[in-house]
Amino acid sequence: MANRNGVKWSREETILAYELYCRTPFSKISQSNPEIKKLAELLGRTPGSVGLKMHNLAHYDPELKKRNVTAMAHGSKLDGEIFSEFCNDWTELSYQAQEIRARMQNVEVREIIDVGDIDDIPPGEYKERVMKKRVGQYFFRMAVLSSYGNKCCITGMSKSSLLIASHIKPWNVCDEKTERTNPCNGLCLNSLHDKAFDRGLITLDSKLRLIVSKEMKNAEMDKQTRDWFYGYEGTQINLPDKFLPGKSFLEYHNDVVFLG
Repeated sequence: MANRNGVKWSREETILAYELYCRTPFSKISQSNPEIKKLAELLGRTPGSVGLKMHNLAHYDPELKKRNVTAMAHGSKLDGEIFSEFCNDWTELSYQAQEIRARMQNVEVREIIDVGDIDDIPPGEYKERVMKKRVGQYFFRMAVLSSYGNKCCITGMSKSSLLIASHIKPWNVCDEKTERTNPCNGLCLNSLHDKAFDRGLITLDSKLRLIVSKEMKNAEMDKQTRDWFYGYEGTQINLPDKFLPGKSFLEYHNDVVFLG
């Protein structure tokens, strides 16, 4: 697959396509997608070419295979190599992608995404770790929210300022490489259910149905709030387009975080 000038896809271009694939619902991979158009312009390729590359990368996605979602029949050797290299190292994927994007645009990473105030941190290994952490957090939020269509998976609320990319297994006990920014360790929740999930007052069972802790039974609240909160008990969450909640992450939350 080549660009307008007949140049084949490079490693850096494929990393950018894979990072965007992770932040794009499978159903939204099309040449009319604004993010795909933007990447196509950066790479000097057509939106159709970028969309096709993302479909080729989807060929290696085991979650799509489990759900019998059909991607392209085959990807290139490079596609498989990039997928294998980064499918369990999300922080490195997001960091490298933003570094590549910044270099292509001749800007700094902080001009592309908000990484907070890091000017006071002296250059060196520590500053790079901080940058990676913040880029990884950005990627995690974008990947999780987009997978759930930017809607709370319990209530369907779509007010972006009230949506949280919640960790199923808490951030502070996650493996930095394979778990912290793994979208399968995330749920898109409104701020109230995010706080309840974080405090172990709600959880999900193996069939992704909401369970409310007994601790909530004695909590004081008016009838309308109680009816709203308990109205979702036993209901399966709205499933994501990709990155289904990981079994091991849910088991951790049920065993360690949930108050029962």
